Amino acid sequence: MSKKIHARKLLLCALIAVIGLTTSCKKSPVNPDGGTGTLPGTPGTRAELTKDSIYLYAQQTYLWNAGMPTFATFNPRQYSSDNAVLAAIKALPSTGGNDKYSFMDDGSVATQLSGVSGDYGFSANFDADNLLRVKLVYPGSPADAQGLKRGYLITRINGGGVLRSSQVDINNINNSLFGTNPSISMTVSKPGGTSADVIINRATYNLNPVLYTNTYTIGAKKIGYIVFNSFTTNSASLLDAAFTKFAADGVTELVVDLRYNGGGSVATSEAFTNLIAPASQNGKVMYTTYWTQTMQEEKATILQNQKFYAKGNDGVTRLYSYFDYSYKPTAAAGNQEVFVKRGSLSSLTRVYFLVTGSTASASELLINNLKPVMDVKLIGKTTYGKPVGFFAIHIDKSDLYIPQFQTKNQLNQGDYFSGMTVDKDVSDDLTKDFGDVSEKMLAQALFYSATGNFSALTKDNVLSSTSASRASIDQANEQLDHTFKGMVETRKLKLNK
Repeated sequence: MSKKIHARKLLLCALIAVIGLTTSCKKSPVNPDGGTGTLPGTPGTRAELTKDSIYLYAQQTYLWNAGMPTFATFNPRQYSSDNAVLAAIKALPSTGGNDKYSFMDDGSVATQLSGVSGDYGFSANFDADNLLRVKLVYPGSPADAQGLKRGYLITRINGGGVLRSSQVDINNINNSLFGTNPSISMTVSKPGGTSADVIINRATYNLNPVLYTNTYTIGAKKIGYIVFNSFTTNSASLLDAAFTKFAADGVTELVVDLRYNGGGSVATSEAFTNLIAPASQNGKVMYTTYWTQTMQEEKATILQNQKFYAKGNDGVTRLYSYFDYSYKPTAAAGNQEVFVKRGSLSSLTRVYFLVTGSTASASELLINNLKPVMDVKLIGKTTYGKPVGFFAIHIDKSDLYIPQFQTKNQLNQGDYFSGMTVDKDVSDDLTKDFGDVSEKMLAQALFYSATGNFSALTKDNVLSSTSASRASIDQANEQLDHTFKGMVETRKLKLNK
């Protein structure tokens, strides 16, 4: 569905079309259930119509739409903002408390998903000693150009402090890293204790989510290692290049570092799966997509307002809508994918995934796809838990993202709403750069490869600071986690006609 982004200009009047209003309306429709709320078709301001549309789309496309109240009973116009409407929908009993995913967006997600970013190109977290450290740097980003590296200690940001125990400092860190300032100034300490003042200017750059690759020799084995941080739509070729090198190196086991990867493109996750999966799985089911029942039954007529141009089954380009897609959970409808081996790396016997609570969505899809077909080990912390996905619904100037489908692997497994548990519990080690064999997560994978067991050392989760708990550090880091967490449908779905 990535080709639909360009069709936004067709949707300028979608708000009006959805609700069925005309400028000649003279009075509000009668409310048949006696409620005090308005009904679809009631005249209103642009802001009110947007709130109406959010709820109307949810009624027909939301994964948990069964049991939702009527439009009039819910009365979306009673809420103060679009986000307040969405929060009320997420809190409905029909969700079972499972929706921690829905959000409104200004188009930034679509831009980032395409592989373009416009920030400083780095993120930071507190380590086990309550010290703020660089957790990642994107290659080719402004931060990379200034020589910033994972593990660098940050002691000042924009003149402010960096204490985890100070909410004022955390707010300053958030505003400095994720606000709108054109630049950020920091004092950093490098390994060895050398201090430096750096200024990083915000810029637009091509996002390269492959942060690091290497091949290790463990006895007679070759172990490939790749740090992959976002399932952008332009990253399949980058993955292909990395796996070509792994094949040339004779890699037989693979470590995939997804510790900060919040997801992204379904199509990219599928491509990554096929790079890892054994060729013996070719033609067998990889996963099935289960869309909202209303969509499966071709009753989500509201999707007629989401327009795009495409070639039909007859080869003629014409105007279509999302309603013209088939959402049945079958291979014929294009919603059951099979394995098709990609690349020449065909000798993998085991894959280790390094994960944390930030590992979500398309990352979890990759893991879930592979669990039934090869030896999979998870190292780190329980993942985020997002077995559902969505596509953008354009409403006026905003994009609405609400779960519309759930995926399940060939064993029909996919209810990991509480996250995927790990085989070895290990805390993130921010003091070491990616690829350092003493970094705790990677070290466990290499140790298992050598011995067939994980190390029993308890120091992997010990805090060297007696004044902090792991929970308090994790809570602070959650405030600094602005990573997009989502599984966006980017495949080219099948048209009904």
